Amino acid sequence: MDSIKQGKVCQNCKKEFLIEDDDFLFYKQMKVPAPTFCYLCRAQRRMAWRNESSLFKDKSDYSGKDIFSAFSPEAQIKVYEKDVWNSDVWDPMEYGKDYDFSRLFFDQFKELLYIVPLKNLNVVNAVNSDYSNNFTDPKNCYLCFNGKGGEDCMYCNGVTHLKDCIDTSNCGKSEKCYESFWLTSCSNVIFSSRCESSFNLMFCSDCSSCHDCFGCIDLKSKEYCIFNQQYTKEEYKKKIEEFNISSYENLQKERNKVKEFWSKYPKRFMEGYHNTEVSGNYINFSKNVKNSLLIREGENLNYCQNVQELPGCKDCYDYTDWGDSVNYAYECCACGIGANNIKFCYNVQESVHDIEYSYMCSGSSDLFGCVCLRKKQYCVFNKQYTKEEYEILVGEIKNHMDEMPYVDKKGIIYKYGEFFPTEFSPFAYNETLAIEYFPLTKEEAEKDGFLWREPKDKNYTATIKAKDLTDNIKDITDSILSEIIECEHNGNCNDQCVKCFKITTEELSFYRKMSLPLPRLCFKCRKNQRLSERTKLEVVKRKCNCGGSISDNGTYTNSVNHLHGPEHCPNEFFTNYKNNDEILYCEKCYQQEII
Repeated sequence: MDSIKQGKVCQNCKKEFLIEDDDFLFYKQMKVPAPTFCYLCRAQRRMAWRNESSLFKDKSDYSGKDIFSAFSPEAQIKVYEKDVWNSDVWDPMEYGKDYDFSRLFFDQFKELLYIVPLKNLNVVNAVNSDYSNNFTDPKNCYLCFNGKGGEDCMYCNGVTHLKDCIDTSNCGKSEKCYESFWLTSCSNVIFSSRCESSFNLMFCSDCSSCHDCFGCIDLKSKEYCIFNQQYTKEEYKKKIEEFNISSYENLQKERNKVKEFWSKYPKRFMEGYHNTEVSGNYINFSKNVKNSLLIREGENLNYCQNVQELPGCKDCYDYTDWGDSVNYAYECCACGIGANNIKFCYNVQESVHDIEYSYMCSGSSDLFGCVCLRKKQYCVFNKQYTKEEYEILVGEIKNHMDEMPYVDKKGIIYKYGEFFPTEFSPFAYNETLAIEYFPLTKEEAEKDGFLWREPKDKNYTATIKAKDLTDNIKDITDSILSEIIECEHNGNCNDQCVKCFKITTEELSFYRKMSLPLPRLCFKCRKNQRLSERTKLEVVKRKCNCGGSISDNGTYTNSVNHLHGPEHCPNEFFTNYKNNDEILYCEKCYQQEII
């Protein structure tokens, strides 16, 4: 078959991007036009509609009760408490209206979005987890966001099937873990990242099938190692006691040593396990996944991010957040639980199918431009039609969207095939997932047409500063539970700092059990610090840094002779690692160096 790949210029950033042959086949199958934004601008646009972890105090527009909500009171969105929203005491069909062909589709959709009551939180089957959001099946979880199957967890995000974990991000099937990122099937692992099938690890990176290791990197099937050096079991235990990381001062000392040690070792050009034909980063147990980030058990995915909830997803493009058996999704965000054939949607869930341009709908099919419908079919703008009427009207609306496109403040044209304009999002840019992956200052965000809202001061008065906390967890008394701790950053950072925080009873019990000192940062600053080394979405072309017997920068000496001999490795690759200070090895060179 002749190639049909095509180069385009992004409407938003004005950079060139390429649409491949496989892309066109997918667009044809989904019956959508090719995109006019590059994949990075498409992701940023979707993420600007996603508030993953900010909660606001508000009043229910139904009962007047005080509630926590994902929507700021300043957003002027109608919000009902979740239990009311899911009940039959109100009917979203009452807000239905005829489609007006004299007006723009997106203008009419925005009007509907801002008059139909939305649910305050998106939590499914929650048990004692009132302060979590975007979560399925949480039990006894506190301030956990974007996950499935958590129990007795706190301050976690992007997680799947965790138990008794605190401050973990993008981890799955693990328990008793702390301050870690991208773990799979791990137990009792702290301050570690990118580890699999391991237990009793401290400050370890890229280790697989290991246990009882400290400060190690790139190990496989090892035990009782410290900074990659082998010890006996008795020697190891003695050395760990000497580190005494129950002291905050000692922990920070060792943490700095570990970072310096890790920097001298090569990284694999992409992080992932048990994959076939994948590209991107942080991908596990997947097949034919390209240009994607943070994927578990995916198949035939392209330009996807944060699709981790199991069972995995298939045949999706430009899909951000959630998972749980989604098939054939295109330009969607925060959709999950068995969704199929969905396009240009936000937060449609629970066995929905054949839905386009809809928001917060569940258990429905054949919807176009709808908001908050439940168990409905053949509806446009929340109005009921017959199957025949629906199919004719939807075809006419798509033509109308092409003939009368929406043009935003920057002059970007929105025809059928574009996700919702970011200027319609009920969230400010600094409240969304977008700021994590595409950091902007307030001035930059507003220049790019994004809304920015300054967080309201909660007026908490700290009773103790972080620097004045007792050093060792062994010396902490229960009196700490009544203290309000001033975060070490105290708002002087770009981490959405909440300035003050408290230690809960369950949290203190965890620290004592794990012999860990109290944190000095609030949970939002801890999260951002933890994720600061996570790669962004952009892919760049780089050369393998294996210079023959040593790395290009001379800091790492190879442990064995590589297939390319004394000559520089000729391999090039596409990677999400952009920092040229890192030692980056191709797959073959890296595998030869795993100890």
